[in-house]
Amino acid sequence: METSGLELYTNDELINELMRRQTFLGVVVRSEQDYKNQQWGGERVFKVHFNENLEPGQAYRLLDIVAARLDAAADD
Repeated sequence: METSGLELYTNDELINELMRRQTFLGVVVRSEQDYKNQQWGGERVFKVHFNENLEPGQAYRLLDIVAARLDAAADD
């Protein structure tokens, strides 16, 4: 696999770069703690990131649509 250098950056650095971009229109959801194993144990806390390209209400509606589609896909 060819590397692009992205593996040299932390999650925070990559997310901060996305948030700085005027062209980014979206939401980043990530686990508060790094996920380093195959077992998902216990409860997880997530962080949601979006920039000034979206208002909080728009980000909420986007996440609501994503959740509805995930529910629909799980039902299939």
